[in-house]
Amino acid sequence: MPVSASSNPSADPGALESALAERAIARLRAASPQAQAALDEPSLRARLARVAVVSDFAIDTLVRQPEVLLALAADNGATPAPPPVLDSEHRSDWGTRLRRYRSAGSTRLIWRDVLGLDSVEDTLEGSTHLAEVCLQTALHALEHEFEQRHGAVRTADGERVRLVVFGLGKLGGAELNFSSDVDLVYAYEHDGGTQFDGRDPARALDAETYFAKLGQQLARLLDEITAEGFCHRVDLRLRPYGNAGRVAWSFAAMEQYFQREGRDWERYAWQKARPVAGDIDAGERFLEALRPFVYRRYLDFGALDGLRSMKAAISAEVARKELADDIKRGPGGIREIEFLVQALQLIRGGREAELRGRRLLPALRELVAQRQIGEEAGENLADDYRYLRQLENRLQMLRDAQTHALPGGDADRARIASGLAYPDWAALLTELERRRERITAEFEALLAPRRRRAAPDALTAYWRALPEAGDADTLADAGFEAAADADAALRDFARSPGVRGLSDAVRARLDRVLPALLQGAAASSQPMLALKRLLALLHNVLRRSAYLALLDEQPAALSRLIEVVSRSALLAERLASHPLLLDELLDARVVGPLPDREELLAACAEVDGGDDTEASLQALNEVRQSLSFRIAMALRDGRQSAEDSARQLAWLADGVVVRVLAMAEQEVAAAHGRVPDARFAVLGYGSLGGEELGFGSDLDLVFLYDAPAVEGGATSDGARPLDAPRWFARLAQKIVALLGAVTAAGRLFDVDVRLRPDGAKGLLVSSLASFSEYQYERAWTWEHQALVRARFVAGDADLHGKFDAVRARTLARTRDADKLRGDVAAMRARMQAELDRSDAAYFDLKQGEGGLVDLEFLLQYLVLRDSAQAPALLSPRDTPGLIAAARDAAALADAQAEALGRAHSVLLAAGLECTLDRRPRRVVEDDAIATARSAIGVAMREQGLRLPR
Repeated sequence: MPVSASSNPSADPGALESALAERAIARLRAASPQAQAALDEPSLRARLARVAVVSDFAIDTLVRQPEVLLALAADNGATPAPPPVLDSEHRSDWGTRLRRYRSAGSTRLIWRDVLGLDSVEDTLEGSTHLAEVCLQTALHALEHEFEQRHGAVRTADGERVRLVVFGLGKLGGAELNFSSDVDLVYAYEHDGGTQFDGRDPARALDAETYFAKLGQQLARLLDEITAEGFCHRVDLRLRPYGNAGRVAWSFAAMEQYFQREGRDWERYAWQKARPVAGDIDAGERFLEALRPFVYRRYLDFGALDGLRSMKAAISAEVARKELADDIKRGPGGIREIEFLVQALQLIRGGREAELRGRRLLPALRELVAQRQIGEEAGENLADDYRYLRQLENRLQMLRDAQTHALPGGDADRARIASGLAYPDWAALLTELERRRERITAEFEALLAPRRRRAAPDALTAYWRALPEAGDADTLADAGFEAAADADAALRDFARSPGVRGLSDAVRARLDRVLPALLQGAAASSQPMLALKRLLALLHNVLRRSAYLALLDEQPAALSRLIEVVSRSALLAERLASHPLLLDELLDARVVGPLPDREELLAACAEVDGGDDTEASLQALNEVRQSLSFRIAMALRDGRQSAEDSARQLAWLADGVVVRVLAMAEQEVAAAHGRVPDARFAVLGYGSLGGEELGFGSDLDLVFLYDAPAVEGGATSDGARPLDAPRWFARLAQKIVALLGAVTAAGRLFDVDVRLRPDGAKGLLVSSLASFSEYQYERAWTWEHQALVRARFVAGDADLHGKFDAVRARTLARTRDADKLRGDVAAMRARMQAELDRSDAAYFDLKQGEGGLVDLEFLLQYLVLRDSAQAPALLSPRDTPGLIAAARDAAALADAQAEALGRAHSVLLAAGLECTLDRRPRRVVEDDAIATARSAIGVAMREQGLRLPR
């Protein structure tokens, strides 16, 4: 029992601790002869003295179970005790055995915590494991008893159905505090009954009745208070409809409930849900099906409104019940950290699988890694969380009470302070208040009222008056030169069914967002253009209130949106067509360093839609859209060069092709098996091969295979075998089809396969031998030019090496210089005549004289002419690399190579800028363009590649 403050003044912590230790040791000596002998050991008495300060409950347990003291004396609780045996012969002892096991296990946790042998995380995990063992042991015994009495629940097909026990809250998160209740929900996968187990149908139990009875007995076995206390308090109120709802729910009924009636607080509750007993595998299947309810596919800033409501209710409860000293629910308490982390998980977890973890500290680390929480703030929150959880545990360890309130008595305060190594209570309180203030500051920042610059009252009043009233002069005053046109567009928008059909809550968001968008559009360089693009976007996002919530809650995203749509038609179109990209406006990574080649390949490889091809393609397309948007933003903002952007787009395409190849192989193999020991490769030609891809570019692909020479020809080993040529043709067709398939996220890429041997008349897939023979014996000079930029993109590494060897042998052959020059010049002249769209006003950046294609032809000519003597020319495929190789081989002078490099940069940047603004790649010639054209034109003429006109 506790020591009173009067008999042990808290002003003298040493005296208090000494009195507690002496009393505990005296009680233990009296309890057991074995304990008396063990207590002769000074080190054990010293350890006990520290435990006695912290926990009356632990000393009470050791008095009742001296064998626990002996075990702790031996190894300091390094090895947990085995679970209790609940056999039918001792049915009446089940409750006692569970309670004694739980008391002993809890005492072990206290011992290790007090002696500094376990971290806070270890203690929380240990408390969780202890509860799980008790649940599983009790349920296993009760299931056996129920089956003996009633039979098992089975479906009509005879499949056995078991109870699933979901742990929510801190049990689900494996972060159970020392004396917590356990939040449980009972469920089962299929309807059925015991009649399908051979029982009398007249006396059979249906699944709901059976599992409700089983669940009620489980709760009673755990939380009834007996002479041994309780095992675990059980709380079943988090099930659908709470206490008014049925005790056990079928999966189908729960799914229907969450789809129709699930509330915001239930998303928070089920975020941490975990099957902890019963049919664990079935429970995991249900949680996977429930994931779209918990985590939306888009950035879900609407979750903040739910969090605000929950916080307001809790604050009212704190004020009503005077819970300011409650370290869980009070200001700066544990719950604020939990809400902060869970809110950010809910907002972003639909897009970032790494944020779906149940445990708080790993989730917090991931939020820091994804730059959603600052590094210093993350470290502080983690440190404060551990501090509060240890203090919470110590409050509960004192007497195994489910309390979160700071003690009022001097003696208890002195014990808590001493156990945590504080000189007195005042020192602990000072540290606690400092941490609580820091937590509250972070939490309030998350829920702070919107801090955008308020739109002028006139714009707000104008918008709310539409469509019947409102004065267009308001728009003119705001900065819209074409105020009448803007007014007409806004009135049409206000009349649209999408706006008229909005709920009150969503309409309120739109009424806050739209005036701010008007203000931003008016301040842009092209107000009317920005407004048209913004209204197109809003038409599409009205159906998804979460996107309005994003713009409403995040002024930074709103400002970024106005900037993007006013400066780039392409990005505006993509945002309107794929509102999921709005998430990118807030992603900290969008303004950080961009992924390298390996990271881009990994991002595509990680896409997993299971066996659902359409889902996989959509997920892959979302990844491609997001990453290409990020690349476009970096280029648009001037954070990286055009060359780097084009290269990253090519690497991203590589990743897409690699992933699609794996999907296609899986589908063809499922139908026809595989061709043993055969190899396949996807080659990239053109801008893909040259790592100079644009936004919206198609892919020039060529397919190769190499199959072993066997009698009768190689065939696949499936139920419906195909010979190797047909198998690989089927594979190539599947790749082209998957890349071009239209999904909700658009199509991946258009594909052009006309650069294969014999062009459109040739086979879609070439064997390595036929490809080699064609290139060496029959290919035209222009096909060898195309081969200069060709590179391996996906497939088997062995065939990669063989292709490179064929390419090198082909390109490095000895050629007649005059014939080569004539062929290249003639082909370039023909292309320019057919494709050059230059005129007196505009220059065609790609096909015009002195444009990018001229530069490509020049470099291809130098490779074909000189690579026999300079093999280093064979390695690069990209333009900057080819220029450098030609300079090193003395095919270009240093000054000329430098000029050509600058020319390439200028023309490529101008081309990508046109693409971003959805303009043809034709520009008015300025000084930079003229200088670039001149450098390329001079080099072409010097090499004799310009035919006389």
